Formats: sequence, C-alpha cells, structure tokens
Amino acid sequence: MIAYHFPPLQGSSGIQRTLRFAQYLPKLGWEPIILTAHPISYQLTRPTQLPKEFDNISIYRSFALDTARHLSLLKRYPRMLAVPDRWISWWLGAFPQGLYLIKKFKPDVIWSTFPIATAHLIGYTLSRISGIPWAADFRDPMVQPDYPTDPIIYRAYQWIEEKTIRNCASAIFTTANTRKDYISRFSNVSESRFKVIENGYDEQLFSEVTVEHQVKQNKQLTLVHSGIIYSSERDPTYFFEALSDLLKEKYISSDNLKIILRATYNDNFLQQLINRFNIGSIVTLAPPISYKEAIAEMLSADGLIILQASNCNNQIPAKLYEYLRAQKPILALTDPEGDTGLKLISLGFDTISRLDSKSDIKELILKFLDSIRNKIVQPLPLNQLQLHSRESRTAELVEILNGIVR
Repeated sequence: MIAYHFPPLQGSSGIQRTLRFAQYLPKLGWEPIILTAHPISYQLTRPTQLPKEFDNISIYRSFALDTARHLSLLKRYPRMLAVPDRWISWWLGAFPQGLYLIKKFKPDVIWSTFPIATAHLIGYTLSRISGIPWAADFRDPMVQPDYPTDPIIYRAYQWIEEKTIRNCASAIFTTANTRKDYISRFSNVSESRFKVIENGYDEQLFSEVTVEHQVKQNKQLTLVHSGIIYSSERDPTYFFEALSDLLKEKYISSDNLKIILRATYNDNFLQQLINRFNIGSIVTLAPPISYKEAIAEMLSADGLIILQASNCNNQIPAKLYEYLRAQKPILALTDPEGDTGLKLISLGFDTISRLDSKSDIKELILKFLDSIRNKIVQPLPLNQLQLHSRESRTAELVEILNGIVR
C-alpha cells in the first residue's frame, strides 16, 4: 500500500482512508504492507498512537524530501525538482525499497493512492517492473480543465493519469460522477476497470470519544466547520457577507451564535475576510487539534458546516461522513446538483444552498438556526449510517482486490 498521507503527518483527512483500510484488511483476509514517506518530508506532524491492529502490520518509510523546504535557496528551487509534485524525491527512495518488499513479501496486488501524484508514479513503475497487478486509488479527479493550473505540472499529471488508467487493474474513485467522468474520457477502456469506494467514518473512533454534555445557560448556538478551507474551492466570502448582513439586521449576534472554523490551514486569508465583513464577534479561527478531539468537537456542536464550490461538484469532502455519524444538523453550502448536495438530499437533508449566493445563504442560515432551536431535524439512525463506516468501505476494497487476483 503506497501512500504519502500516513501518520505522523498532520492536517489531511486523506490519512484516514489508507489508515482504516490497512486497519481492517487483516480481518477480511488481506495482509497490508505500508510503503510511505519518511516523516522528514512532512511539514506538520503530530505524535500518533496507531490502532492496536498495526502491531502486526509492516510499515516502511522511504527517503523523501519536500523540494520547497529542503532543496530551495532563498525560497526558490528548480522547477524540475517539483514535477509532478514537491515530493518527487520520494520515488528515488520508494522504488528500490518497493522492489525489496516485492522480493521479500511477494504481494498479490500493489495499491497506491492520490492526491500525491508521485504515489501513482511509484505504483506504476513497480507494477511495470514486477508484473504485479495494480489498484490505483484516485479518490478525486487527477486532472480537470483548470487543474493543475501550472502548465508543466498539468502535462505531468496528464501523463501519469494516462499511464495509470491504461496500466492499472482497477481505478478507484470516491464518487459515482467522477467514475462517469473517467469512463467518458477513457472511452476505449473497459468500464469494469473503474470502481467507486466512497469515504467514510470510523465507528471505533466515535465509540471511544466521550463528550461532556453541558447544560447551556444561554441561547448561544455553536456551529463548527472542521478542516481545510481553500480560497477557491471552499471560498466563504458570500457566507461571511451573509453573516455580516444578518448581524447588521440584528437577526444574529454573539449572544445567540458562535461559529468555529477549526484547522483551516488558511487563517491569514480568512482573518482578512472576517475583518472585512466585521464578523469577528461570531466567527472564530481555531488551531488544529488531534483527530479524536476534532470528533469530540463535532459531537459537542449544535450544527456542522460544509463549504464546497460548484467546481468540485464531482467530489464529496471526507468530513461529510464524519458529520453524518455525528448525527448533527448540517448547514451545506454547496451546489444541490453536485455529488455532496445529492448525497445529503438522498439522506433527507434540505438545509442546502449554493456557496456563491448571498441571498440564498442568508435565508438558509435563519431556517437552519430555527430548525436547531425547535429540534426539527431528526438525526439519521445508526443502522442507516453503518453502510458508510470505514469497515464497510474496506469490505468494498476487498471485493475489488479479490476480483483482481481471481
């Protein structure tokens, strides 16, 4: 299992996908061997205690550098050292170590996961040299009309994407619409090669989290957005402008509303917007916390926030599944016609508005807060949510792996 995103890396929900697949695979008859990057390549790390299942799982960490941090002079570096990404040096360490692991363990399948393109490059070269079938976990689209924005990186991504689709045994995506997009783009490749495994939540982790339910002495509601807020794909400008209007019109105040933006990794940009719209009395930027603490915060909140622009309509944020398991009302600022909106609608949610419509967002905020105060929203029953657990998703992966080796 080739994955850059793996503990002790901090700050990526993508860690959970590989981590939980590896955790639950042994129960289903597959032995994972992890090939990841040396922690020196991670900009942010957090000491992490792996689940007990990892006591019997082999983890190998190959040489890897971050070009921007380790190979730059005065914050400048040769572009060729960051193509297809800043971790291309990982290939130099992972390829020979991967050959060693293949010789030692004789694996049945090679699995690699995006969004670090170098991971698929490692998977491709190891599969080509060894002849071992390869499952490529794309998750989200690798190449889109306007992404990557750098033309050299774009061409590198295109090349890796093409080689991956042509040579993998299975290409795995997190949404049905992304799968449809790839089937359309690679029409001469059998549709059976393209698979879907959505993201999910980890039931074991939720069961371990205890939340102190305090009786509130006031009517202040707390809403939480947990995770990265991108300047483009999750631009909260219209959301903030709507909040500013509602503050001026006295529909909301610091007495009745508190919004926590947790671990945005974009605080400078967001603080400028908060100052611009004068909403600092109700919107707070909060630093990263441990994954378990983040889950506890979701469980303690009155409501949870999703931000997603329509240019990501074929994607579903991994946090959505954790929000669902938290059984809290969800304020979804996303295109109702996108995969995230359609997923929520299919589960009975109706508090959805486009991220780029201030008037719709204003109306939705008032409706959402009213529904919380009057307890109109009923949580989804746990038995309906179990399909979305990481353990269930691992069973879907096993079905794909079994199909590859048959």
